[in-house]
Formats: sequence, C-alpha cells, structure tokens
Amino acid sequence: MLSTFYGFFAALGWGAADFIGGLASKRSSPYRVLALAEIAGFIPICLVALFSDETIPPLSVWLWSGAASVTGMIGLVLLYKALSSGRMTVAAPVSALLAALIPIPVSAWTEGLPGLWTYAGIALALAAIWLVSQESGSLRWQVNLRDLGLPLTAGLFFGLYFILIHEASREAILWPLVNARLTAALLMIAFGLLTRQPVFPARPLWPLVSLGGMMDVAGNIFYVLAGQAGRLDVAVVLSSLYPGTTVLLAWVFLKERINRIQALGIILALAAIVLLTL
Repeated sequence: MLSTFYGFFAALGWGAADFIGGLASKRSSPYRVLALAEIAGFIPICLVALFSDETIPPLSVWLWSGAASVTGMIGLVLLYKALSSGRMTVAAPVSALLAALIPIPVSAWTEGLPGLWTYAGIALALAAIWLVSQESGSLRWQVNLRDLGLPLTAGLFFGLYFILIHEASREAILWPLVNARLTAALLMIAFGLLTRQPVFPARPLWPLVSLGGMMDVAGNIFYVLAGQAGRLDVAVVLSSLYPGTTVLLAWVFLKERINRIQALGIILALAAIVLLTL
C-alpha cells in the first residue's frame, strides 16, 4: 500500500516536471532547460541531505548513482531528439513502455514473481501509459521501424536508470540522489561549454525551470521510497504513469483537449492503482 502511494506521487512529480519542461522548451533550447533544472533540483536535495541524519554511504552507492545519472541523461537527450523529429505519438509511449518493462524481469529475478492482482495492475498500467500518450486521438499500430530507433534506445536507458538508482538507494535515499543530480548538472554544463552555446536559458525562464527541477527531484524521491517500501516492478510501473499527469496539467492550465483514448488511459491508470493496492 505504501509503495503504491509513493509510486503515485512519483508519477505526479515527474509528470509536472515534464509539463513545466515542455513549456520552457518552447521558449528555449531543451538542453539549456535541462541544465538549469538539474542545478535547481540539486540545491534543495543537497541542503536536505546535509541537514539530515542520513550517513554518507560507501563508494559503491556513489558509483551506482553516478551510473544511473549518466544513463538517465543519455535517455533524455535521445528522447528530446526523437520528439524534435516530429514523431511524438511514437516516441513518448514507446520510450515510456520500454522503460517500464525492462525492470520487471529484474524484479521477478531478485524479488520473486508477483501475485495475480499485481500482474493485472501492471498490465493495466502499461496499457494506460500507451493510451494517455496518444495525442492524435487515434491509436497508431503500424509504425515505421525507422521511427522506433531513438524511442527504443531512450526507453532502454530510462529502464537502466530505474534499475541503477534503485540499487543505489538500498542503503540511502538522499545522498544517491544528490550525486545523481550533481553528475547530471555537470554533464549538461560540460555539453554547453563544449558546443559553445549558452548553458542556461534566459533569466525570465529561471523561476519556471527551477520549479520543474524541484518537481523532478520530488518525483525521484518518491520513486526511491516506492522501491524501498515494496517491489521494484510496482514502483517502476506506477511511476511511469507520469504522462497522465502531464496530460491533465495541459488540460487544466493550457485548455488542451483530452481525447477519448487519453481519457480511457487515465481511467485504466486509476484502475491499475487500485489493483496494485490489493
């Protein structure tokens, strides 16, 4: 029950971060938005870790979290490239689905097979991820194989991130996320310097991007807590429902229409949450 609660709030945090990042990226380069968001997320999580009672973990935890950060950033870069190519209805659901699927066999190997209700909840959640990502209002089953390269690769790296950060957080919660955020921030700053472009977006965007960075950190914290409180596969699948949050926020704040397929996906997501609490 607690794992489901945390996974649900992870989806809220990540979905809000994607919504805010999408707004900011319309007015600036996604890479600059990511660089500032990583720093904005690093500062509060670092302060919380410094003033907490959590002991500094061993070197292995820093290595796991650093590797997780690298895979996560590679996944984001690949996903942004896929989205910028104009194939959003393919990139979003394919990457999210593969990212959610990869940790499931790992969880079955390390934690044993889940129960029947958990299987049913995972199946509904995976279907919900696909449905809420269908912006066109019609299901797209026939996909050109060339359209799948970047989304599948991005999903692979996201799935590896889920596994690696879960492994890093077995002994600690805050410090692995501090290291992951710092590593990501340094990577994005180095990218900006090497490509000789501005590292950060224009200053008027800083408050919005900073809010997105903090929401992303909140999503990561809840994901780690979900993995510690329950099964890895349940934590991953529930956290991967974040596209539903993004769709709902766009409906509320941007007055974007939710089509019938997306509405069905949101209903399936709620049903999946109920099943995963049984």
